[in-house]
Amino acid sequence: MNLPPPGSADDRAAGVLLGAACGDALGVPYEFGPALAADHVPRMVGGGLGPYAPGEYSDDTQMAVCVALTLRDHADPLSDEALCRTADAFLDWARDGASDIGNQTSAVMRGSGHAFGTPRVAEVMARFSAQRFEEGVRSAGNGSLMRTGPLALAYLDDPDGLAVAADRYSRLTHGDPLASEACVLWCEGVRHAVVHGDTAGVRGGLELLPRDRRGRWSAWLDEAEEHPPHFFGNNGFVVSALQAAWSAVVGEPDGFVPAVRAAVRAGNDTDTVAAIAGALLGARWGASAIPAEYLEAVHGWPGYRAEGLAELALGAVSGPDGSRGRRRGGPPA
Repeated sequence: MNLPPPGSADDRAAGVLLGAACGDALGVPYEFGPALAADHVPRMVGGGLGPYAPGEYSDDTQMAVCVALTLRDHADPLSDEALCRTADAFLDWARDGASDIGNQTSAVMRGSGHAFGTPRVAEVMARFSAQRFEEGVRSAGNGSLMRTGPLALAYLDDPDGLAVAADRYSRLTHGDPLASEACVLWCEGVRHAVVHGDTAGVRGGLELLPRDRRGRWSAWLDEAEEHPPHFFGNNGFVVSALQAAWSAVVGEPDGFVPAVRAAVRAGNDTDTVAAIAGALLGARWGASAIPAEYLEAVHGWPGYRAEGLAELALGAVSGPDGSRGRRRGGPPA
């Protein structure tokens, strides 16, 4: 398999999508089940809600692929064209590719499908999402956090720009600011990990949040560091999903595999928590740290296997003309 050199920035960039996809596929068989025993070894045996083939990833990575394709093909992820491309890709996926889909995302797809292919599709989608939140519909699910990690790849030198993009892409489907704030924190964690090779960026991302929100999120991160992943069993909620993923990452600091397995053991929305954790872990440890058995098995819509996911991630770094990517292939900055 043709992957970037171990320890390189490209290795860590490729690890973002590969880590998410492998975490997703590892969690699929256990979705909505109870927390697993500490000695249980999760395996990519398929099944789940699909039912999925062994190694097949679910909606978490499917939607992340939609985002990554936009980043690869558009120089400015915040342009109207890029946002509409993403919204159209979500609608196309929901109609023809979704193996399962969360309640919030499904409602938004139904409510904005009439705008498919128009120059207003992203605006219509975001407005519908905002309206649901304003009407009191619970809109802080984990469905935007699970997919926004690839955004970091387009903003490796621009944390402020990444924060704006994470917010905008989250609001396409999730009008609750909590979902956007979670995406800002996690995307900054992913960006920092690709560039520097550590996970300090999650806490560093607090500075990118509104000042009056930083204390609340800092306390939630503290709580995650004090408890095991299964403590946050209501992990369909975006805050609990981030806490469960962060608990797994900080609780198993010595490699990709122990931490992604810990994320799966949290129970309930196992594929999503492991996909969220996997994106950060892949950015921290690189694609080279993911076991060959995972890389050989992982696959999914619309036909990607490991090497294709790695190429897509690197394409998201460089953009359509190759000019966006910096620090490519070099050591940690």
